[in-house]
Amino acid sequence: MDCDAFYASVEKRDNPELNGKPVIIGGGRRGVVSTACYVARIRGVRSAMPMFQALKLCPEAVIIKPRMDAYVEASRAIRAMMEELTPSIEPLSLDEAFLDMTGTARLHGAPPAVMLAGLVRRMKDELGLTGSIGLSHNKFLAKVASDLDKPHGFSVIGAAETDDFLRDKPVKLIWGVGAVTQGALDKAGIRTFADLLRWEKTDLVARFGGMGERLWHLARGQDRRRVSAHEPVKSISKETTFFEDTGNADILDGHLWRLSEQVADRAKAKDLAGRIVTLKIKRSDFKTLTRRVSLHDPTQLADRIYRHARALFDQLGDQGPFRLIGCGISDLSPAEGADLAGDLLDPDAVKRSQAERATDQIRDRYGSKAIVKGRALR
Repeated sequence: MDCDAFYASVEKRDNPELNGKPVIIGGGRRGVVSTACYVARIRGVRSAMPMFQALKLCPEAVIIKPRMDAYVEASRAIRAMMEELTPSIEPLSLDEAFLDMTGTARLHGAPPAVMLAGLVRRMKDELGLTGSIGLSHNKFLAKVASDLDKPHGFSVIGAAETDDFLRDKPVKLIWGVGAVTQGALDKAGIRTFADLLRWEKTDLVARFGGMGERLWHLARGQDRRRVSAHEPVKSISKETTFFEDTGNADILDGHLWRLSEQVADRAKAKDLAGRIVTLKIKRSDFKTLTRRVSLHDPTQLADRIYRHARALFDQLGDQGPFRLIGCGISDLSPAEGADLAGDLLDPDAVKRSQAERATDQIRDRYGSKAIVKGRALR
C-alpha cells in the first residue's frame, strides 16, 4: 500500500483552501522537493528535485515546510488500520508498507483483494487520505502493481500473467534501478525485461556483480524476499543544505560536527555502532561526491565520526563552494565492544572518548544544551 502524495495530501486535508492548487512540500528555495501533489506533478515537479527548478516549472506553487508531527500522526492511524488486517507489516516509510496477506482470507472470511479495498475506503472515509494498492504474489510485483494506477488505484498482477505483463516493460520499473544502474544497463543494450531474458545468469553476474543475479530473477518475476516486520537499520546519516553555497572552512566544520553529533545520538539511542564512516558533499553544480573509510573497530562516538569525516573532506581538496554536506555510519552492529580498540596514532583518543561519555551523562541529566563544544557554535 502506497499513500498518494502523502505529505501534500495531509496538507490539503487540513487546509481545504489548498484543494486544486499545486502544492510542494519542501524546505525553501535552497532545499529540495520532499513531495509534490499531483497538480504540481502534471507540471513536471518531482520528489528530490531542487526547489529552484521546481519553481521554474511551477512558479505559482504553494510551498509548505514539512509538518512531520502531522504526517507521523496520520501514518500511525493508517498503520493501526493495517494491523486489523494482518500482523505481518513491513513499513518502507511513513506512507508506504508491504502487507503479507497470506492466510488472512480464512481469518476475515474474505479474500485479500476485498480486505485491501476496504482498507483504502476506510482511509478515505475516516482520515481523508487516499492510497494505491498493488496486489501480487511477491514484493517486487506488488510494488510494481502499486505504481500502475496512481492515484487511488488498485492493480493486481497474477502469477499466470507475470511473464506476459513484464516482457515489454522497461527495466526502470525495478525498485532500486537509478540513473547509474540504468546507464550501465543501456550500455549493455538492456532496456526492457525481454532484453534481460536473453541474458544468461552467469553473463549478468559477470557484467553487474550481485545485482546481475537479482536482475536475472526479477526478469522472471521471482522475488524470494519475505515481508519483514522488523527490518534492521542498515545505516544512520544526517545532512543539511545551506541557504547559500559556501566554501567557508569554519562554517563547513561547524556543520560537520553538529551532523556527527546527531548521527552519534541516533546510534547511541539504538545501541548501534558503525564500522564505515561516510562523507557526502554536493557542489554548487549539483555534482554529489561521496567518500567513505572503514574503521578497525565500530564507533558510535561523535568525535570519531567527525574526525574521520573531516579527514575525508580534507582529501577532497578545493572543490567548493558547496550547497550540501552530510555524514553517516554504516556496516552497523550492536554497540557492545565498540570504541574499545583506541588509536595507536592518536594517544588522546581514549581521553576524548571518556569526555564524550561524560558529556552524554550531563546532557541526559540537564538537557542537550547543558554543554556544547566550541566548534558547534561556528
